[in-house]
Amino acid sequence: MKTLIWNILVGISLITQLVSCKQHPQDVVNEYYNKGKFNGSVLIVKNGQVVCDTALGFRNFEKALEADRNTSFYIASLSKPFTATAIIMLEQKGLLKFDDKASRFVELPGYAKHITIRQLLHHTSGIRDYENILSKKGLTNQEVINWLYHFKSLDFVPDSKFKYCNSGYIILSRIIEKVSGKSYGTFINDHIITPLKMSNTHVYESGTVIQNIASGYNKQKQPDNYSILTTGDGGIYSTPEDLYKFYQALRKYTLISKENTRTMYSPFPLSDGEISNYGFAWFIENKNGEKSAMHTGGLNGFKALFWRDLQHNSCIIALTNQGDSFSPGNFLHDIRKTVR
Repeated sequence: MKTLIWNILVGISLITQLVSCKQHPQDVVNEYYNKGKFNGSVLIVKNGQVVCDTALGFRNFEKALEADRNTSFYIASLSKPFTATAIIMLEQKGLLKFDDKASRFVELPGYAKHITIRQLLHHTSGIRDYENILSKKGLTNQEVINWLYHFKSLDFVPDSKFKYCNSGYIILSRIIEKVSGKSYGTFINDHIITPLKMSNTHVYESGTVIQNIASGYNKQKQPDNYSILTTGDGGIYSTPEDLYKFYQALRKYTLISKENTRTMYSPFPLSDGEISNYGFAWFIENKNGEKSAMHTGGLNGFKALFWRDLQHNSCIIALTNQGDSFSPGNFLHDIRKTVR
């Protein structure tokens, strides 16, 4: 019996030591910063409690301007959940349906006249992606749509495969404008940013002035700034604290209904029976009975990460203006170990 009790006590001691050795999220963030792997802003929530909310490094290296928690970073493709949310809000008002043809609202090439809003949301439309092909400074949504006319057919049969496509979300941006009668930026500002008091979030359009803005850099700290003017697929600057407000609004069904929230986080079945793990602007993971949603973004010197545990109210948000130095996948893996 004494031996059994001793073994139990030793076991408890070892478990206690293991727990005490578990890194705090802030320690991991500091480690990434000290090794030159991260420059930017981070917010981490565990079971509804903020356990890390910090900014490290500089928003402008040339002027030695330090980043703070109110510094706005370009979030690139992390803008897509805003676009999807706006489309859902218009659907809830009865102004469109997910299975409506996009060509009902936006003039498109003849080969694309039957693709639907749902297919654009899921990246299963077959529309070709402009990214890495069109990259000129000041690129606009209309120029991307004009580029689509250079082709004779879709890239693949709709719903036959998933293929990430920024062009599709530009079309969604134009649909939002057509249906609402407002510019994309005005609609997002009026219906999401302002109601949620996201005071450091901005849709970047020609002439937009952002006071506390982060400039983009490469690994060698040479300027590598955002320069195109497309919206829907990107175009938004934000902070982790503001993105957390957006997350809370989605969690509490403030912006969209519970039913549509469930649709947003549902994987999509392709025509061959395979399942795409992309819902409405979120990558979905179901693992060991736990469901999470994630999206990343990256363009020029910027990278963004937004991961959410949909069951335990935990999230990880990281925004950087030195994108070449940052690995979102490695960071997510290391931080997730601290919030389990």
